[in-house]
Amino acid sequence: MRFVKRLVVVLTSVMIVGLILILGLLVIRIGLAPAPLGLPDHIALPEGTQLEAVTLSHNWVIVLGRDGEVLFFDRSSGALRHQFDLPAE
Repeated sequence: MRFVKRLVVVLTSVMIVGLILILGLLVIRIGLAPAPLGLPDHIALPEGTQLEAVTLSHNWVIVLGRDGEVLFFDRSSGALRHQFDLPAE
């Protein structure tokens, strides 16, 4: 009976310490500021391109134009690297 009593005390203590540790780590992680996005200073859109959407990937800033044009800009320099036209529906 003493063994079971000690086991319950030890397991309860471990659960309490684990819960405090998890909550402490959660508070620390939530308090940290997010890493800033590495974006180019400027991106020059081609003449007449109307912006529809922007997507960020690891190496690219992808811009979708209203006319179905997809532009791939280098994320570090902002230079236009690829340009595609989506097929009309």
